[in-house]
Amino acid sequence: MGSKSPENEIQMTTKEPLTYLALGDSYTIGEGVEEKDRYPNQLVHLLNENTEKTYAKPKIIAKTGWTVDELEAGIKNEFIEGQTYDLVTLSIGVNNQYRGRSVTEYKKEFEQMLLKAIGFAGNLPNHVWVLSIPDWGVTPFASANDKDSMKVAQEIDEFNSAKKQVCEQYGVTYIDITEEYRQIGGKPEMLAGDQLHPSGLVYQSWAEQLYHSISNSL
Repeated sequence: MGSKSPENEIQMTTKEPLTYLALGDSYTIGEGVEEKDRYPNQLVHLLNENTEKTYAKPKIIAKTGWTVDELEAGIKNEFIEGQTYDLVTLSIGVNNQYRGRSVTEYKKEFEQMLLKAIGFAGNLPNHVWVLSIPDWGVTPFASANDKDSMKVAQEIDEFNSAKKQVCEQYGVTYIDITEEYRQIGGKPEMLAGDQLHPSGLVYQSWAEQLYHSISNSL
């Protein structure tokens, strides 16, 4: 009478896996690669393999072509308001640049999106990581479509500068993946089949950078 059964002991000692919310666009959903090669999935694999913590499969809210306002609409459609996650990543803005929208508009929208991400992280800014916008101007897609790579690079830098300023304002870690991508993003093995989006090898690098930052912080 009153003794604990083995089943109860297991229930008492088993912890729920940690949760991860990945917000973004084509770079987050991994356009053109398998699910396992997406950077959120590779990040969870690294965390589970190399730390004592266990993360569940990432919750990804992202779609190819999304701008900041479209991401916001996508979040609303997922009905996750009020939920919190142990880890949140955010990668958004390339389509704002691609469509010729202003940096001023982007900075304002990104600030609101970052605040939303912080809310999903339980109002803990140190549980949110932001990736810079990759420079797609280095890809074969850009040259095949007669895009001015110098102009694209300049605009990407302006958008990233605005993004970084907002992250610093709210104490959120900003990871610069842009400079490395400019060196590797145009190589055949670093490209998905559409000659625009990254291959799993690029996402591996992003996942590793996130992993090192997260494992040193959490």
